[in-house]
Amino acid sequence: MANKSTGKNVASTAARVLGSSSSSAIQRSLAGSVLSQTGNSKVTGKAMEAKASNALLSGKSSGTTKTLAASAVSQSKKSR
Repeated sequence: MANKSTGKNVASTAARVLGSSSSSAIQRSLAGSVLSQTGNSKVTGKAMEAKASNALLSGKSSGTTKTLAASAVSQSKKSR
């Protein structure tokens, strides 16, 4: 299992995304996931890991989306 939790900078970005009415659905989804992993040892679920991976591979994803996606993927199970 991953022994990582969301860092302060990514948590701040996630909070900003959730507070913005202009954030996309994928950004909100990823932000919720990474915030739920702040200060604990929860890991990213399989479905969210797939969403995050797709966001990282997409040429259309913004820097903010990729930051949140990278955090989510880094906190997934290594065995997947």
